[in-house]
Amino acid sequence: MPSRSVDPARLADAVTALMPRARAELGELVAFRSVADPAQFPKSECEAAAAWVAGALRADGFEDVAVLDTPDGTQSVYGLLPGPPGAPTVLLYAHYDVQPPLDETAWDSPPFTLTERAGRWYGRGAADCKGGLIMHLTALRALRENGGVPVSVKVIAEGSEEQGTGGLERYAEAHPELLAADTVVIGDTGNFRTGLPTVTAMLRGMTLLTVRVDTLAGNLHSGQFGGAAPDALAALIRVLDSLRAEDGSTRVDGLPADGVWEGMPYPEDAFRADARVLDGVGLIGDGTVADRIWARPAVTVLGIDCPPVIGATPSVQASARAMVSLRVPPGTDAAEATKLLTAHLHAHTPWNARVTVEQGGEGQPFRADTTSPAYAAMAEAMSTAYPGEEMQIAGQGGSIPLCNTLDTLYPEAEILLIGLSEPEAQIHAVNESVSPEELRRLSLTEALFLANYAAARNA
Repeated sequence: MPSRSVDPARLADAVTALMPRARAELGELVAFRSVADPAQFPKSECEAAAAWVAGALRADGFEDVAVLDTPDGTQSVYGLLPGPPGAPTVLLYAHYDVQPPLDETAWDSPPFTLTERAGRWYGRGAADCKGGLIMHLTALRALRENGGVPVSVKVIAEGSEEQGTGGLERYAEAHPELLAADTVVIGDTGNFRTGLPTVTAMLRGMTLLTVRVDTLAGNLHSGQFGGAAPDALAALIRVLDSLRAEDGSTRVDGLPADGVWEGMPYPEDAFRADARVLDGVGLIGDGTVADRIWARPAVTVLGIDCPPVIGATPSVQASARAMVSLRVPPGTDAAEATKLLTAHLHAHTPWNARVTVEQGGEGQPFRADTTSPAYAAMAEAMSTAYPGEEMQIAGQGGSIPLCNTLDTLYPEAEILLIGLSEPEAQIHAVNESVSPEELRRLSLTEALFLANYAAARNA
């Protein structure tokens, strides 16, 4: 299916020549501390990053560039690059917001300074997902140097994907014509392993809840009152423990947890290495690794508000709270899962303690149709960009809420997920990094895909 109008070797040379520019621009983008949580970083950091994206699109010839104010108070950036008359439209997605850097002193280099080390580029968002935006721009630039972009391109760069607050989803639902496309390329996943080209065909959805337990009007002396006074922290620990079976499997009353993944396997030894599991420590759950991380729900306690060890006093705690996330596999409605998790937290709170549950973000799971024609165009592109390798299809336990929204709004559109977040990238952790070689090959992959897709549609 390769396009007759594009020479893959010349396209590869163009991408290679563009890599210094890609590195410089990624460094500029990483420098914005664009965590979409004003309690942690100023909102101006996200606004500056959005302005940078808008400027980059305008400089590359995009029309109708707009910074969209979305209902969750964040901004997404949109642009249109018209193609030849009658050409199909492809929507390219990435997000410029990032996870918090966590303990900045634990990084080997400053998290918001792109730093090259041992053949990788380190910085928060380098892979997830500022690198995805640079991948899109590099692919389009290479095509322009080789006869032009053969399709109409829409780019949408989200500003709150990591928070899961749904701003872009609600904006898209209110303006359904804006993101309409024949095919969507989501640049926010990653290869199963560095050098192994992979499309992601399944994403878990998610829900995010904060649970608070109150037992006393105020803290009490643990010697004077401990043993009879109900300890809110102890109650919270019991609630959280109820979310796991003895083997560590997720357990939420009424929520099925027996899904099976029938695609590409994930060997346990490879998973242990990727997850950096300590020697002698066992994995949790049952079934295959792929079952557990791609086809079943997974609960995670993201944080607990309680006194730190240093500075703790001998007190019975009056109040404690935790943030809990639940990843939801395809086939399960995220709203229903939220109801079940909320009911479970209430039902398992001991001692008639007062419990309140507040919902944060929520997103639906997603499953792609890998038999669609766009997947054939992507398979050809990947085999060219990664000589000797064939496209693999994998799942991913993470969530990209927009995918389900787009699938609902545009049921005829083909949706493909690729990206730079392979295991070595350590996204969401300290020392996040991107492989420049993966950036080069995936930029080439996307350029080849657009050429292949246009040729197939015009055949």
